[in-house]
Amino acid sequence: MAQPDQSVVKDLAPTGTLRVGLNMSNFLLTRTEGDGTPAVVAPDLGRELARRLGVPVQLVPFPNPGVLADAAKTGVWDVGFLGAEPQRANEIDFTAAYVEIEATYLVPPGSKITAVDEVDREGIRIAVPDRAAYELYLSRNIKHAQLVREKGADNAFKRLVDDKLDALAGLRPRLVTDHANLPGSRILDGRFTAVQQAAGAPKGRSAASVQYLREFIEDIKASGLVAKTIEKNKVVGLTVAAAAK
Repeated sequence: MAQPDQSVVKDLAPTGTLRVGLNMSNFLLTRTEGDGTPAVVAPDLGRELARRLGVPVQLVPFPNPGVLADAAKTGVWDVGFLGAEPQRANEIDFTAAYVEIEATYLVPPGSKITAVDEVDREGIRIAVPDRAAYELYLSRNIKHAQLVREKGADNAFKRLVDDKLDALAGLRPRLVTDHANLPGSRILDGRFTAVQQAAGAPKGRSAASVQYLREFIEDIKASGLVAKTIEKNKVVGLTVAAAAK
């Protein structure tokens, strides 16, 4: 991959430091170390981007993807790592995905639901973390069931149990933990979507800068860097996305 033009560097890192926005609620891609430093896959990729640009990096954590996306208009981050969704694309220019994560449903003990396509029916109540990428997908696509939104995956799981809801929407790796905490529950085979985890720059960056960011994502996929980063961090449940067409 060619070295970026200095105009691209200045556009992507206008303060002289690349400020990388991170969604800290996605435990597959981010976590907080004991000293408070963000770590795992997305922070590592942000550091690699800064290295290639030849600038220092500042990791800017956000509690969830909705807050991260909202902050695109404030100028507090330069490149963000989060799920690419149409609603977010109004404020963010996204790359293609670098990883995909399956989203499906957990159903409680005794549920008669056996397949993903049986969930969107009248009378069915689905617990889901508000403003997660898959919640945005369900908001566009659920026609008959009711979405019961909660702040964060922990609260969504609690709502499923406390209010005896019919299903919990979530990332498959996260649902494995919820399944273990609810004996007799089942994770449905298949998926209702695969969340496309991507990088993005706030609207207003130059076309050359956005193109460089997109080429960066394709390069780290093709070179095996994404796969190596996943392996290094011992993360299970991520699939390296296919090359952009």
